[in-house]
Amino acid sequence: MIIPALCFAIAAACMWYRMRMLKRDIYIFTEKLEESLDAMADGEELEECGIPEDTLWGKVHGKLVRVNHMWLQKNEQNNSEKRQMKELISDLSHQTRTPIANMKLYLELLQAEGLDSEKAGEFLTKMEGQTEKLDFLLRGMVKMSRLEAGIIEIRSRKNFIYGTLVQAAGAAVPAAEKKGIRICVDCEESIEADHDRKWTGEAIYNILDNAVKYTGPGGTVYIRVAVQEFFTKISIGDNGKGIARERQSLVFQRFYREPEVHDEEGIGVGLYLAREIITRQKGYIEVRSEEGKGAEFCVYLPNGN
Repeated sequence: MIIPALCFAIAAACMWYRMRMLKRDIYIFTEKLEESLDAMADGEELEECGIPEDTLWGKVHGKLVRVNHMWLQKNEQNNSEKRQMKELISDLSHQTRTPIANMKLYLELLQAEGLDSEKAGEFLTKMEGQTEKLDFLLRGMVKMSRLEAGIIEIRSRKNFIYGTLVQAAGAAVPAAEKKGIRICVDCEESIEADHDRKWTGEAIYNILDNAVKYTGPGGTVYIRVAVQEFFTKISIGDNGKGIARERQSLVFQRFYREPEVHDEEGIGVGLYLAREIITRQKGYIEVRSEEGKGAEFCVYLPNGN
């Protein structure tokens, strides 16, 4: 009878010890869980703590770290989108302020008493110019917002480059002819690359239009195409004023314009749109220039299969 009683006492002691350890483990678990949840609520990042994943806390903590990482990524994305929207609204406000102010001024002048018809016609022409600038700006903003929101679908497929370049060059010819600038195209008609003809044509036109603006009367703008191993390279160059090295990283920013050409028409969205369009086709653009020696923009389109 003594031995069974002893065994019962030992079993009871073991049970008491296990219950005490379980109680301690549960207390530690709930404390760590509460601390982790508080840290997540405060926007802090949880770090891996090296706890074995075969333990209860190790399993839960690993899942909390993954959830926390996903949450922070989503939160950062939302914050980034809010910042972009804020910047876009700020840019729009800044860009529209001048033409709107000018239109108000010309309207006030038109309402002045004793204004002769010749002067009135001059103010109406200037108002029309400001209206066109505002319309161009808003259309550019719509394209930007639709591209950034993914509403515009760019469909890349195997297409001949020559036809795309002819379309883009044709749109740039009127402005080039006014300055006596020649546009030369060197491209074999058989060259193909993956691209959306409509949107790639717009990107190339934007670069050409930029080249015409920055090139003096009687200058030359050229387009050359070369097939490489993975990409087809479209070089668009001019013999204009060039771009200073410290400004070359700025030219693809929204609304950036070189300080020397503020008398030229434009709002500074062409190169930004060009980069967005080419990037969304798994291509890229780079610029090479020396001040006073012209500039060359190189567009790389994937060759595809």
